[in-house]
Amino acid sequence: MGLKVDRRQLLKAGAFGLGALATPGAAQILAARGFTHNVASGEPRQRSVMLWTRYVPEGAERVDYEVASDADFGRIVARGSVAPDPERDFCLKPIVRGLRPGRTYFYRFRAGNQTSPVGRARTLPEGPTARFNVAVFSCANLPGGWFNAYGHAAARDDIDLVLHLGDYFYEYQEGRYPRGRPSLPGRVLDPQSEVVHLADYRLRYAAYRADPDLQRLHQMFPMVMMWDDHESANNSWSGGAENHQPASEGPWEVRKAAAMRACREWLPVSDENWESYEIGDLATIFRPETRLTGRSQPPGYFGALAGEADIVAGLTRFRDGAWRDPARTMLGAAQEAWLANGLRRSARQGTKWQVIAQQVVMGHAALPTQIANWLTPQASAELRVQVQIGVAAGRLGLPFTLDTWDGYPAARDRLLRAALDADANLVVLSGDSHNAWAFDLSLDGTPAGAEFAGQSVTSWGYESYLPWVDPADLARAMVGFNRGLKWAETGRRGYMTVALTPAHASAEWLFLDTVLERSTRIAARHGMASVRGTNRLA
Repeated sequence: MGLKVDRRQLLKAGAFGLGALATPGAAQILAARGFTHNVASGEPRQRSVMLWTRYVPEGAERVDYEVASDADFGRIVARGSVAPDPERDFCLKPIVRGLRPGRTYFYRFRAGNQTSPVGRARTLPEGPTARFNVAVFSCANLPGGWFNAYGHAAARDDIDLVLHLGDYFYEYQEGRYPRGRPSLPGRVLDPQSEVVHLADYRLRYAAYRADPDLQRLHQMFPMVMMWDDHESANNSWSGGAENHQPASEGPWEVRKAAAMRACREWLPVSDENWESYEIGDLATIFRPETRLTGRSQPPGYFGALAGEADIVAGLTRFRDGAWRDPARTMLGAAQEAWLANGLRRSARQGTKWQVIAQQVVMGHAALPTQIANWLTPQASAELRVQVQIGVAAGRLGLPFTLDTWDGYPAARDRLLRAALDADANLVVLSGDSHNAWAFDLSLDGTPAGAEFAGQSVTSWGYESYLPWVDPADLARAMVGFNRGLKWAETGRRGYMTVALTPAHASAEWLFLDTVLERSTRIAARHGMASVRGTNRLA
């Protein structure tokens, strides 16, 4: 069911790549006129799709759009017009209706004597569906590397939908992340300061959206996306963030609103905090929001151990108390109810798979004890303390990070219980960690689902914290120590594809050979699957 099209025909249909700013600077971005950032599509349904472009007027007051069933625009099936609005940063997001299910369409915008590049979109299928392919991305840090994963996927014709699980950009100032690594030549970050205000968020999106590989991905496939933390601030939650200082950066609610607004301006995404998408009778894809609306403040080991003379005693009290607090939530009560009801409805109507495409790893992962033996004299004092606490926590059954579902075990249990009660065939897709993982999800020993967690596009993973350790050794140690973790890869960047059929949900992790220069060569692949009816990895 992939998008089959003659690329030469598409190239003829419009000015491919018009307006791309491969190495933007703030002045160049702000001075741009006309169609500044190519085109995009998103929020596909059976009979509609959202289109996106940005047009800074050069005299034209309205922008027309056309949708056709052929790349030459000989069979136009829909048209309309929209007005650029400076209050929305000139971003246009018309929704085209009256389309047919499971069809490929081509679209373009016109304003005066200018024509945008031609984009390609596909509606979701209806009824019996034999196969559906999604490409899954997360964690793209522009100064840290080239977006080769986007470029590789954009050249494919077998993808029906792109899922972006967050960290579409990073809010840090120039030089903050990755720390100690200079930005690559040509990877210009704007603004160079930390992103705090609405104008900052808009400019950061403009800088990222100028990347030609990201533009091409958006141009070729519809996207469903939800932010993680870095679209606002690191380790964000509903009431704050680790990387937000109210005294110098103002109220969190103002910053959070600015981050949410800019995302919804600059991307073809729904204004709803959570959504679901029906893939014929094959799957329901649920797209929750796990950061800014319902997430309780995450706990932290340093806070839990404050004033404690005995690390083990302090961690034990934390494990048996605050860590298990059922009041702490990732989704909030309203979203938990929505998801539970959706899982039940989807399973009862006979849909084959229930897929949750969300931001952070759901499986349990603790730090293996042998990590402590791998520290070298070059290890910093900070890393030594973190490893000491992590190893002690792992011995007590606590995870190595509390910013994932591992930090909210009661909320995770409620979600998995809802899936089991619904008799769902659960697949969880996750991002955020920068590394690749495959988990069996279970509740009290009962298989509850399979999790495929994708590696980052460019952001450095665990290999950057322990650079003297072979990533393969680290992965083996993690798998050996964690019962539900069935496979891991902790040293390479890329993306993941997931193929859904009535019998199988199959993931393939694709690892690029480098992100330090432009290349779309695949250096390695790995595949895993779940058989429908088992709620576990095969």
